[in-house]
Amino acid sequence: MNDIAIQVEKISKIFQLGRKQNKNKTLRDTLADTFTTPIRKVGKLLRGEPAGAVEPDETIWALRDISFDVKQGEVVGIIGRNGAGKSTLLKVLSRITDPTEGVVTIHGRIGSLLEVGTGFHQELSGRENIFLNGAILGMKKTEIEKKFDEIVAFAEVEKFIDTPVKHYSSGMYLRLAFGVAAHLEPEILIVDEVLAVGDSRFQKKCLNKMEDVGKTGRTVLFVSHNMSAITRLCQRAILLDGGRLVHDGPSHEVVGLYMHSGVGTTAAREWPDITKAPGGEVSRLRAVRVRTEDGQITDNINIGHPVAIEMEYDVLKSGYVLLPYQHVFNDEGVNIFQVHDTDPAWKNRPRPAGRYVSTVWIPGNFLSDGMLFVTSGITALNPIVPQFFERDAVAFQVTDSSKDGLARGDWSGKMGGLVRPLLKWNTQFTTNEHNNNK
Repeated sequence: MNDIAIQVEKISKIFQLGRKQNKNKTLRDTLADTFTTPIRKVGKLLRGEPAGAVEPDETIWALRDISFDVKQGEVVGIIGRNGAGKSTLLKVLSRITDPTEGVVTIHGRIGSLLEVGTGFHQELSGRENIFLNGAILGMKKTEIEKKFDEIVAFAEVEKFIDTPVKHYSSGMYLRLAFGVAAHLEPEILIVDEVLAVGDSRFQKKCLNKMEDVGKTGRTVLFVSHNMSAITRLCQRAILLDGGRLVHDGPSHEVVGLYMHSGVGTTAAREWPDITKAPGGEVSRLRAVRVRTEDGQITDNINIGHPVAIEMEYDVLKSGYVLLPYQHVFNDEGVNIFQVHDTDPAWKNRPRPAGRYVSTVWIPGNFLSDGMLFVTSGITALNPIVPQFFERDAVAFQVTDSSKDGLARGDWSGKMGGLVRPLLKWNTQFTTNEHNNNK
C-alpha cells in the first residue's frame, strides 16, 4: 500500500437543492470554518444525529458508491458528461467538501486547480498569493523563491505581480493559477478543465506543461472534455455517469467506450422543463436534433447525404442580439469545425422574446465517416454574455457505403482525415508515342 497516492473507498456525496451557498468566503471565514466545523459535528453527535446527516429536503446524489485507487506517479483522466460528478469528485479529493459517505485517504501534498483563481485571496497581490499557496503546500520560503521567476514568466503577469488579484482579468487569473499549481511541485496535482479556458496558445502551453508534470513522476488527476488531451496525457481514465463509476481502464479503451456507447448522447435531446434547461437570463436551450434532408430524426447519416443540426431555444428577454452556434467533434475529441449562425434575417438584429428554431445544414460528401458529437451554444452580443454551451448535446454516426460518386473513388481501405470532401479532379493523358516524337 506504500505506492498508493489516493485511496477512495465507497464515497457518496448528496446535495440539498434550493439552498443558497456562500461561494465568496473570505480567508477569515475559511479559517473560522476550519475550527467550527468539527464543533458542529460533535454537537450533532451529542444530539444523536449522524455527523454526515442531511436535513429533510429535496436532494440529489452527485456521487454514489465510488471506489478506486491511484498509484504514485500515475496520470489519470476523469471523463463524463456534464453533471456526471467529475467536479464534485475532485472537490472531495481536494478536501474542499466532505463526502456524505465513505473515506478518502491521501498520501502526499495536493495542489488543485478546480476553478479560475481557486486558492487565491482577492485582497493579496499575485506575489503574495504565490507565497501563500506555497506555504499551504508546506514549502519553505527558499523553495518558493526558486520557483517564483518561473511561475511569473509562465503566467506572463510580470507587470501586475504586485497588484491585488481582484483587479486581474480572468485570463491573468487563469495563467497565474495554473502556473502556481503546476510549478510549486505538489506531490499530487488535481486539474479540472483548465484547457477549456484561455486562448489556443495558452491552452497548448498548459497541455505541454501538464505533459512535463506527468513525466516527473508526480501523481496527476485530470478532468477534461478534450478526449485527445486525455489520451495524450493519461495512461488510465475513469468514466463517470450519473455520479457512478462506469468504467476504469486504459485511457484509449475508456475514451472509446465513452464516445461510442451513447452515454448520455442521442440524435435528439429535449428539455421540457425550462427551469432545468441549460441557459441564462436571456436564452434557454429547449432541444437539439439531428435530421435527414426529408426531416426525419436519425443517428445514422450516409456520407453522401446532407444532415441538419436543429437547435430549438427560448428567448426570455427581448432586445438582445444573439449568436447561435454549433461545434462538431470526432470520436477522439478533436474539434472538426465550428459554425456560427449567419442567417441574414437576424444579423445584428435584436430578437423579440419567443420560441426559435435555428437549423444549420452540413452538405453531403463533407464529413468523414465515424461517430460525431455536437456541442450547441448561444451567446448574447454587445456585450458578450454566454447563455449556454451544452457539450455533446447530440451525436450521430456517418457511414460510408463505398458506392460510386463518393470521395474514396476506387479505394476500399481506411481513409484518414477530419473531413472527406468530394473535390473536382481533372486528368490529362499524353501517349508515349507523342512523348517519343519530341
